[in-house]
Amino acid sequence: DLQICQHRAPTCCTKKMEESYQAAVRRERAQSIQALNFELKYMIVGHITAFQEAFESLLRFAENRTSSLFETAYRPMAKEAAEPVKELFTDISLYILGAETTVEGAVLRFFDSLFPLVYSRLINPGITDLSEDYTECLRLTRQDINPFGHYSKNMVTELSKSLWASRMLSQALSLGIEVINSTEHAALSKECSRALVRMQYCPHCQGLTLIRPCVGYCLNVMRGCLASVAELDAQWREFISTLEYLTNEMAASQELETALAGIWSSINEAILHAQLNGPQLSATVDKVCGQPKQQEGNLSSASIVPVKEVTGAQTFVMAHTSLSSRRREFINYMKRSRTFYASIAERLCDGDLVMRDSSTCWNGEDVV
Repeated sequence: DLQICQHRAPTCCTKKMEESYQAAVRRERAQSIQALNFELKYMIVGHITAFQEAFESLLRFAENRTSSLFETAYRPMAKEAAEPVKELFTDISLYILGAETTVEGAVLRFFDSLFPLVYSRLINPGITDLSEDYTECLRLTRQDINPFGHYSKNMVTELSKSLWASRMLSQALSLGIEVINSTEHAALSKECSRALVRMQYCPHCQGLTLIRPCVGYCLNVMRGCLASVAELDAQWREFISTLEYLTNEMAASQELETALAGIWSSINEAILHAQLNGPQLSATVDKVCGQPKQQEGNLSSASIVPVKEVTGAQTFVMAHTSLSSRRREFINYMKRSRTFYASIAERLCDGDLVMRDSSTCWNGEDVV
């Protein structure tokens, strides 16, 4: 009643043993593919973590720099500006990690929150009644009167361009992990598991427990079993080329580092622009939002102080160097894995599975 290991010679197998062998080859194949995938997956996961750490380091540096700007140059509003600054950098971080958000939305939300503070603390520091309605009116007016000139739009343009490659790279790495995981759980067909039993376990039915499959035979069986996985070869090569393109884009322009490091400067220029146009802005706001309560004596607007470079360049250089070296290491490793799916059968037939240094091996029918 044997279905797979049928042979003219006497046998010590039963149908139940054949079923056990089929379960064994499925388990072993899954384990051997997982072992092959492990190094590749480990490298990608490690680099996802390393990239994220480097991104976070750059973002923290840029956030600290921006906070320092408010604490040194715009102290009257520094405490209230802390939350909008934090939200801006959180949104940028989420964007890089692939969240459904936009750079434009994050930057414009920040400037919407900033305008009521600039208006009431710097342009008209005598305002005492900053009600929710008046604050909301200022937020909405910001979109119409454009108090920050072209600086807010420039910031959107620079950040969108530089963060795009980082976002794409982050998503591509996550996609790579998904692809690898899906190959680990690819089900073996009935024909495949029978072919694997014939190759690995049918010799045992004749007591030939030390004989291993011939190399060519093993390759034929594995290629047949893993045809669907090997079909990923063309797409995997394209995926590696895309990763190479993205890392080169990031490395060549260094725009990410430059754009993040320049956020504080863009915000500073935007605030200075609003202060210089204070009288015109006040006239327009009074028409749209009405005149709020003022302190007696009507305090003069805050003096405009040019801000010098905020310190912290060393941290930035370290984060930039770390990111650049990570990119190089990663892409060199990934280029070596270009043939990963094309050569998966060869690697599974390598090592202990087949007989390499002996004159005898199992060809599926007999010892040859």
